[in-house]
Amino acid sequence: MLTSGDIVSLDFGIPTGRETGFARPAVVVTSQEILDEAATVVHVVPLTTSLRGFGSEAVIEPDESNGLATRSAVQCHQIRAISAGRLDQSVGNVGVVDLTTIRATIGLVLDIPTH
Repeated sequence: MLTSGDIVSLDFGIPTGRETGFARPAVVVTSQEILDEAATVVHVVPLTTSLRGFGSEAVIEPDESNGLATRSAVQCHQIRAISAGRLDQSVGNVGVVDLTTIRATIGLVLDIPTH
């Protein structure tokens, strides 16, 4: 069962311009309430090991629970809606603290008020 914060393998395909592309991990950011309803489309943000220091990225440190081998940046400015059927196996989960940071960064990118 898919869980909010899961890190999944995903092939983003051939990029155009500055899009993220190719096979890479991504974090599922769709709410658990929606996922529990067997969502057929989910929202993900890709990860990269190229740390650029953008304000639209959240940095995740590798640990046993997330399954990452390297410090990675979550590219919150690259949020995508994709078919749940495209997701490969989950390698771990970012946890509540990092998921909250990722969602707050997405809110900043989309200019969604926090209050």
